[in-house]
Amino acid sequence: MCDTCGCNITSGNRHLLLDMPKATTPVSVLSTLLAHNDKQAETNRARLDRQGILAVNLMSSPGSGKTALLEATIAQLKSRLRIAVIEGDLETENDAARIRAQGVVAHQITTGTACHLDAHLVEGALDQIDLGQIDLLFIENVGNLVCPASFDLGHHLNVTLLSVTEGDDKPAKYPVMFRAADLMLVTKSDLLPHLDDFSPQRAEQHLRALANPAPVLTLSSRKNQGMEVWLQWLQEQVVAHKSRVAQQETLKPRVQKEGRALHQAAPAVRFRPVKPVHDHVD
Repeated sequence: MCDTCGCNITSGNRHLLLDMPKATTPVSVLSTLLAHNDKQAETNRARLDRQGILAVNLMSSPGSGKTALLEATIAQLKSRLRIAVIEGDLETENDAARIRAQGVVAHQITTGTACHLDAHLVEGALDQIDLGQIDLLFIENVGNLVCPASFDLGHHLNVTLLSVTEGDDKPAKYPVMFRAADLMLVTKSDLLPHLDDFSPQRAEQHLRALANPAPVLTLSSRKNQGMEVWLQWLQEQVVAHKSRVAQQETLKPRVQKEGRALHQAAPAVRFRPVKPVHDHVD
């Protein structure tokens, strides 16, 4: 398990522990939970595909502007696309309330101590949404630049936000997250004139250094700058996905399996008798 937060165990998958033998090791528990997660993710994706819904997973550090981006996006797209949102936070319904104020369905998942969503949590949220009434589902993951990239939720695309108030070297520092991105959004661009230590060009260079060819867009949702390109990208993805599903195809997200290694149990300190070394006597 993750040594700091135990974040592999959520209210969505805790029931799986009940079926495991008592002698199960932490490593095998982790492997079992991840295997169940992947299976549930496939079920979630098939459920979404049957309705022709595109699911987009939004990931970033806390405070990068995910909810503000959703508010601005919904305000401009809800007349053209039917949208719903799943919100993920450790506590409170604050973000879901902000989304509902835009006139669309939003379901809040509170994870307690878990720093990411998983497929079982998303399954429960899907039960609360009329999937026959939406085209586009946003999943706003818990703010965290590591763990969310390692869990398939049953979604189709990953969008990673990088705020200009963060360092432009974040893609280099958190490669697991940025390798998974199908699109990188540089947000809060209206603040750029006040910052001399953030360069969108350097941020993109760090992304390219990860061999990720994903497009990079720079925008400000609060000032409505650069939003039209983002909205166009979303609409194109929805159309492409409906076409894909009509051909009985789907799209799997880039899940960063190596990030799961961060959740492995730390090497255990084991004691064994050490044979004393005696001075050699001739």
